[in-house]
Amino acid sequence: MTTKGNPITYTPLPSHPDHQNVVVLLPLYRSPDHRRRLRLCLLVSALLLLFSAAVFFLYPSDPDIQLVRLHLNRIQVHSSPKISLDLSFSVTIKVRNRDFFSLDYNSLIVSVEYRGRELGFVKSNGEHVRARGSSYVDAAVDVDGLEVVHDVFYLLEDLAKGSIPFDTDTQVQGKLGLFFFEVPLKARVSCEVLVNTNNQTIIRQDCYPE
Repeated sequence: MTTKGNPITYTPLPSHPDHQNVVVLLPLYRSPDHRRRLRLCLLVSALLLLFSAAVFFLYPSDPDIQLVRLHLNRIQVHSSPKISLDLSFSVTIKVRNRDFFSLDYNSLIVSVEYRGRELGFVKSNGEHVRARGSSYVDAAVDVDGLEVVHDVFYLLEDLAKGSIPFDTDTQVQGKLGLFFFEVPLKARVSCEVLVNTNNQTIIRQDCYPE
């Protein structure tokens, strides 16, 4: 085939195009529906992330209670008319509100035990703890004339050693003000305390929440 002017020539393709690759480039095209779906996916992911963060920070958690101080004020053993024991403890409890809302607890109960037997307990009035704040509660446990017939040998042995092991149990019950709702909360911690009877101080204290 010829045209006017210069003739047009064609170069024939090889019959066996070995070791040759043909790359076809197509224009990238995204339909409006595809873009809308992409924006919707990004929006849903952002909302889920915000919701997870809100649940993490706002989900109510039980207050953290800690036995800060336990002081043995007085201990006296009576042998007549029966073997009995007089005890006086002073305790300081720290209540920490870990939430971003205020906490109102109704009462705080502290009990003291010796070798599995309750010696006495004290119940304090409730308090208001601000968000992410702490409150300290001082209480006294006084026991007079407690008969210790079953544990008298252990008690005399502990007194001879100069140290007595006690167990304390502290419980807090309250409610968290979450917007227009009130979420009940409670916490409990038990401690094993070894008290020096000579200087009325704590030798060792091991506490664990329950």
